Amino acid sequence: MEKQQDEEIEIDLLELFGVVRARWFSILMTGIILAAVAGIGTLFLVTPKYQSTSKLYIVGQTSALTSLSDLQAGSQLTQDYMILVQSRPVLETVIDNLRLDMEYESLKEMVALNNQSDTRILDITVTADDPYMAKEIVDEVSQVSVSRIASIMNVDEPTTVEYGHLENSPSSPNAKKNIAIGGLLGLVASAAVIIILYLLNDTICSEDDVQKYLGLNTLGLIPIEEGAMEQMMKDKRKRKGHSGGLWNRLLLGNRSRKGNG
Repeated sequence: MEKQQDEEIEIDLLELFGVVRARWFSILMTGIILAAVAGIGTLFLVTPKYQSTSKLYIVGQTSALTSLSDLQAGSQLTQDYMILVQSRPVLETVIDNLRLDMEYESLKEMVALNNQSDTRILDITVTADDPYMAKEIVDEVSQVSVSRIASIMNVDEPTTVEYGHLENSPSSPNAKKNIAIGGLLGLVASAAVIIILYLLNDTICSEDDVQKYLGLNTLGLIPIEEGAMEQMMKDKRKRKGHSGGLWNRLLLGNRSRKGNG
């Protein structure tokens, strides 16, 4: 019976490190190019987004809070308030009041809610292409939500802790972050390609490869002087040129003899 032996591929990490180090300039240039592409794309192709946040303070009863159970009830009500803020009646009222050219679903995607842990503060954040629009929408959402919550849940109106702030700088995209990610991806991708191409290359290139892959000892080496290969190629092209010129002269001679005859 024939025994089949599985070929084992040994990967020398130091050897791979040497391959990567030898190509460090190409890897660095790839990282710089991708970082530049990411920066240019962020600045010129991505629409900047602006955010504005309003904060509401949640109350649990119509009277003053007097016990720990009231405080816990107020925290639990926050989840109900979050649903009411993004409800269709609230957002459609905002659209009508501000005369916005958008549907309910579009405005809902612009509104984000967050309840900070262990607090009864509800953050309402609106993201828009224009900072003035973001502030105007978040303030209107807060006002409409306060009235809607009081009428639906029969409680005192939540207190507006903070109105929307007009942001001068966009919240996204983050150019520095995208440039860093692009540069890092370029470095990793170029190094990975170099390593994969090296591992897939099974040609014998040196005396060490003969010993490593074939298990043979080299008996001798034929040195090639620097520039010898280029000279050999030039000589070969010259010989082809001479043979072509000789063939052309023979054809011309035959044609001239035929004309004389």
